[in-house]
Amino acid sequence: MNALKNKVQLIGNLGQDPEVVNLDSGSKVAKFSIATNESYKNSKGEKITETQWHNIVVWGKLADVVEKFLSKGSEVAVEGKLIHRTYETKEGEKRYVSEVKCNELLMLGRQ
Repeated sequence: MNALKNKVQLIGNLGQDPEVVNLDSGSKVAKFSIATNESYKNSKGEKITETQWHNIVVWGKLADVVEKFLSKGSEVAVEGKLIHRTYETKEGEKRYVSEVKCNELLMLGRQ
């Protein structure tokens, strides 16, 4: 059960083209967001769709795959772990970020 302590699995569509950065160390990182949709009927019988946005970070060879094959609208399944971090802006404001560090990615649908 240790492998299940911090595991995230999502299926969704990219909201924009991935942002890919080549680091001085030779590593590559790709960042993108995906939208997941959930539909239900409210008490009046109306169909309601809620969209959640998730920030995804991909490193190394998997970032190469993201760069070559994914673009806005691509449907993907991602698996990874949830990361929370904070940083301070130049103006001194504290910001909080939650993102999924992806370690497996599956391209779905048409590309």
